[in-house]
Amino acid sequence: MRTNHRPGLFPGVPGVSARAPRVWLDGEVSLPLTLVPALSAPELLAPPVYERLRSWPAAEEIRVARIDPELADTANFCERYGVPPEESANCVVIAARRGADTTYAACMVTATTRADVNGLVRRHLGARKASFGAMDTVTSLTGMEYGGITPVGLPAGWPVLVDAEVAKLGSIVIGSGIRGSKLWLPGRLLAELPDAEVLPGLGMNLE
Repeated sequence: MRTNHRPGLFPGVPGVSARAPRVWLDGEVSLPLTLVPALSAPELLAPPVYERLRSWPAAEEIRVARIDPELADTANFCERYGVPPEESANCVVIAARRGADTTYAACMVTATTRADVNGLVRRHLGARKASFGAMDTVTSLTGMEYGGITPVGLPAGWPVLVDAEVAKLGSIVIGSGIRGSKLWLPGRLLAELPDAEVLPGLGMNLE
């Protein structure tokens, strides 16, 4: 369910609503969000994310907010915190197989789309087969929590494929590496990450 989303009310964070909890027609109340500079709250970041932000000048543009870990999954988060799904991006880790070799890549698509894993992604990575990375493997390799995976702080050499629509957004919500918080940043910063590439058509409409 959508709320009245009013952009620009958090200083320095375009497109993010600053509001008191509000009551929807069904009686449920959207939860408040308090955004702070990401580097000022290392307890809200997975260690690899914090280390990456420390060495990234653009980190001054990134904010973090504490959330209920039980609401970390995108659909629940957007509904309960009143964030439009088109302003939230999922980070999907893909396992690409070529013979006996398996490599990993991350795909960034809005919550209103899904990554074209078996078509565009597989071809772009030159893989024989592409599939979602196994949860235990992904969390072990990234040092992040499942449900909080983010492209910020991924292992060196992992391609980060960013849908063109995500890169255009003035503000996008992504994971922080843990389930207990989310990051807000301009979409263009995702395209500036190491090994990042903007890939038009990466996100397909949900069926």
